[in-house]
Amino acid sequence: MNYKKAAAEIIASVTDSEQLTAEQAERLMAVPPNPEMGDAAFPCFTLAKAFRKAPPAIAAELCEKVSTAVENSELFEKAAAVGGYLNFYLKRGALAKEVVTEVLEKGDNYGKSDEGSGKKVLVEFSSPNIAKPFHIGHLVTTALGSSLERIYGFLGYDTVKINHLGDWGTQFGKLISAYKRWGDAAAIEADPINELLKIYVKFHTEAEAHPELEDEARAYFKLLEDGDEEITNLWKFFVDASLKEFNKTYKLLDISFDSYAGESFYSDKMPEVVELLKEKNLLEESDGAQVVRFEDENVPPCIILKSDGTTIYATRDLAAAIYRKRTYDFDKNIYVVGTPQALHFKQIFSVLGKMGYEWSKDCVHVGFGYVRFPDKVLSTRHGDVVFLEDVLRESIEKTKDVIANSSTSKNIDDIDEVAEKIGVGAILYSFLKNGREKDIVFTWKDILDFEGESGPYVQYAYARGKSVLRKAVEMGIDYSNADLSLLEGNDEFELVKLINSLGDAVKDAANKNEPCCVTRYVTDLAQLFNKFYNTCNIMKSEPDLRDARLKLTEAACVCIKTALYLIGVRVVEKM
Repeated sequence: MNYKKAAAEIIASVTDSEQLTAEQAERLMAVPPNPEMGDAAFPCFTLAKAFRKAPPAIAAELCEKVSTAVENSELFEKAAAVGGYLNFYLKRGALAKEVVTEVLEKGDNYGKSDEGSGKKVLVEFSSPNIAKPFHIGHLVTTALGSSLERIYGFLGYDTVKINHLGDWGTQFGKLISAYKRWGDAAAIEADPINELLKIYVKFHTEAEAHPELEDEARAYFKLLEDGDEEITNLWKFFVDASLKEFNKTYKLLDISFDSYAGESFYSDKMPEVVELLKEKNLLEESDGAQVVRFEDENVPPCIILKSDGTTIYATRDLAAAIYRKRTYDFDKNIYVVGTPQALHFKQIFSVLGKMGYEWSKDCVHVGFGYVRFPDKVLSTRHGDVVFLEDVLRESIEKTKDVIANSSTSKNIDDIDEVAEKIGVGAILYSFLKNGREKDIVFTWKDILDFEGESGPYVQYAYARGKSVLRKAVEMGIDYSNADLSLLEGNDEFELVKLINSLGDAVKDAANKNEPCCVTRYVTDLAQLFNKFYNTCNIMKSEPDLRDARLKLTEAACVCIKTALYLIGVRVVEKM
């Protein structure tokens, strides 16, 4: 129920359409800082010039004009002028009846919209580098991208999840050089990432003393680009072994992809990009390399071909963008890649624009900050790396210990399954609870706090609600015909209003490409539900009120589950 829109329509009905339309009024509607001041507030300051009056006088005049419409409304109790605002007060029982009924009728579809109908959104995320560990830093793009895809899908967009694997580039020349010196095929098959990382790190150590190894690595990559059979087979071996390990982590995270087209997929599509750039006279030589320059002197030239004729990831990203437009005809092409790559994507989108592709404006870089440990710095090159799977497993084990020491653990049917959902969910929640550009400081104390702002806290609110509903069933209580208009208490009403705003939170998240909007919403929802649970004594209420409160509990559980799904966190029925 969009009661702000309803209030805006009432205001617009008593004003000149040239002064204020319903759409304009709705955009201006706000929520009073104190519930006692009403449930929706219209600021009259913007009308001062048109009305040639002070905002308090305008508010008083509008209040008088809307009085009849408000009295005849099934939704509003009254309107009142407060300073320069016209405040609307809802009929609590009426709103509760409408909102809770809609939630229980629609279930998992509550809050969805069709605003994205007929539109396609591509989300590129995760994109780990082949033959390198899937470390904790990769979880930011993986969690963020997966959540964004779910959010856009919830709003009716046709989404495509792309894992743009880092399976091409000079690093493979280094790895091939390392493998030929120190590689052991059997050891790599048994433990792919650890063994490949070991020889990769050794290469860099040796290259510091023997710089000629870097030249050898570049030569090997050139052979790979030229399709040398032996080198290509080695590359495929590295890719297959790495993917096998990555998929273990994706399974733990409950994440899948529609496309695994990595950088190598575009290797045969790059010559066309180079030719198109030449045709448009956009390429210039710079120290032997081929570059595209920009009018903005603050943006350095974008290298397309290096001096030895090999491509770089900019060339591949251009080829990928053109391929995606031709293949998917996207309305939005989102790249979930760290903020340090902002300049790179500015260059890529600018080159596409210079090539005459108007759809370059539909390409969006969604950046994010770093993962930091209080006493550790992540660096693949130097071997100091925290494997994501190890972190997830540790979180699961720590959760299992908490459950084992809980007085309610005897009620849990499958501790391993519950510990996995809570442990993994705790990590995902902590990575998505703040704005994406903020750095994440990783501490177990915050992540597995069952009583603070955490994934386990929200999951517990859901489990608590489901426990109440199970108890009602066990007692033979049928609350299907409950009178929801009885839900007029303060805690009940605030919970109803927040349930009502699920759709708004999801739209806000999509507009800003910020899943934290949903994370904050579900945290607030869990807090309000727990407050309602603790103050309203659901099962000991008078029967009619008890039944209404049970329906409200069910509605809250539906919305908590939906919001958690949108950030990739699975619910548990018992905790």
